[in-house]
Amino acid sequence: MSDEPSNGGPDAGPPPSAAPPRRAPVKFLVCVDGSAHSRVAVRYACRRARARGGRVTLLTVIEPADNQHWMSVGNLMAQELRDQAEQVLQEIAAEVNAFAGLLPELLVRVGPIGDEIMRQMREDADIGMVVLAARPPAEGPGKLVRWLASQLAGDLHVPLTIVPGNLSEDDLLRLT
Repeated sequence: MSDEPSNGGPDAGPPPSAAPPRRAPVKFLVCVDGSAHSRVAVRYACRRARARGGRVTLLTVIEPADNQHWMSVGNLMAQELRDQAEQVLQEIAAEVNAFAGLLPELLVRVGPIGDEIMRQMREDADIGMVVLAARPPAEGPGKLVRWLASQLAGDLHVPLTIVPGNLSEDDLLRLT
């Protein structure tokens, strides 16, 4: 047997394969509104992201009012809604950091909520899962959950996870 490098003859074996392209860590897109049940969805996504080495993106969508007869009042209301949305995102981001040691991406979008979720997914190929919270049963299914389930089921290219908003920490530990 020789110490010379192989010339690729019949006993050389298969050529070393190229490493697969490195992808960014998967993002868990969580739609939040500051409610207790949306915070449960955030905790679920954080546990999944930590387990997979992924990231968390928090999205709040401001739905514009249908009839704004007074433009200046409408503009003031829109700014107040944006300020409130950003405050909620900052509060939840602090919770994410304290709970999971993650620094989430924060997004505010304006438009119909289902459309804005889909736009965000089209714009960010790293999103690997959309996480929503289901309201407690007494409140009935939310508008977004109903819309996504009925309208988008065939258009989604990533899993949609609907987290029951009444899960305890023990439930979350068991599921993640």
